[in-house]
Amino acid sequence: MSQYTTTVQSFSQLIGQQGGAWNAISPEYAARMAVQNRFQSGLDIARYTADVMRADMAAYDADNSQYTQSLGCWHGFVGQQKLLAIKKHHGTTSKRYLYLSGWMIAALRSEFGPLPDQSMHEKTSVPALIEELYTFLRQADARELGHLFHDLDAARSAGDKAREQAVLNSIDNYETHVVPIVADIDAGFGNEEATYLLAKKMIEAGACAIQIENQVSDAKQCGHQDGKVTVPHEDFLAKINAVRYAFLELGVPNGVIVARTDSLGAGLTQKIPVSREQGDLASKYNAFLEVDPIQGVDDVNEGDVVLKQNDQLVRPVRLPNGLYRFKEGTGEARCVLDCITSLQNGADLLWIETEKPHVGQIGGMVSEIRKVIPDAKLVYNNSPSFNWTLNFRQQVFDAWSAEGRDL
Repeated sequence: MSQYTTTVQSFSQLIGQQGGAWNAISPEYAARMAVQNRFQSGLDIARYTADVMRADMAAYDADNSQYTQSLGCWHGFVGQQKLLAIKKHHGTTSKRYLYLSGWMIAALRSEFGPLPDQSMHEKTSVPALIEELYTFLRQADARELGHLFHDLDAARSAGDKAREQAVLNSIDNYETHVVPIVADIDAGFGNEEATYLLAKKMIEAGACAIQIENQVSDAKQCGHQDGKVTVPHEDFLAKINAVRYAFLELGVPNGVIVARTDSLGAGLTQKIPVSREQGDLASKYNAFLEVDPIQGVDDVNEGDVVLKQNDQLVRPVRLPNGLYRFKEGTGEARCVLDCITSLQNGADLLWIETEKPHVGQIGGMVSEIRKVIPDAKLVYNNSPSFNWTLNFRQQVFDAWSAEGRDL
């Protein structure tokens, strides 16, 4: 007996127990409505899609050709049409996700009008878009299932038992348009408490994967721009933990956290973490700071900050705005440390923000990360703001030039 038929019988028994009061209710229609509304809440969606993502991650670990693709969306109708087209042309929605980008929300969904990618938009617009996307995707399910119910009625009217069973099988094995959404929470829109509260709203709306970055929240810049300011690892890990607490509180233990590092293009930090002992996480972060050696008291000015590094006193270079500068050329090393630290402290996937698509650069960093964490997995940004053709041509030209080819 099909699952659909079992559902119809269950409703029929329930209706029969009401002493005739529900005789106007059709068990068949009730069953169809229940099938069309498989997901009763955003949390149902978050739990289901989190399991989907975990299964896909395991499949990638077993075979790295089994990667997933996420399509950017800024409106529920756009997301719905993308998934309808994918299912129509590929026959499945497997390994296809939606990506909810912060810059799209800032540019297209803010009540203030189009804004730059600087976390200036209303943070409530993020969970609102997640809820909207899943409303449209569930409508796509209802539409297709409605067609199957029509086919079922037609088969029964024609007395075609074989066709009826085929349609029942299609209903029982129906593949939903509800797919995972990787949702961008920017830098958390505040401290870890603010991050936790917003993450809860996003998860309640259906998000199973939350991407968070290590920029200073109130100084956030677009990932492709200069002038970015990062926070120490301890601050970022506190926000990763805040997101994990939100997942656990809401009963989504398989929730996925994507840790994004902007260190490649960030030459500044807002504060210096407190190091307790040489070699701890704070000292590793501080080792990247640009510093001047201190020979004596006369080298220290009023208000200067002085550190002890490798048994020597040094003064971190501080700009007039109070920010501290990192050493030139340390971006890749900082990215590697960021990624390893995040994965060792609760993150599931990595995002390394780059100013342009460079396969060699990103591959080199991932290789370094995998020396410590062999199963590290990267989420790579196929951004439309990249000039893919020009950049790849330049990389090929540079590679051929290094090989000594006649160009």
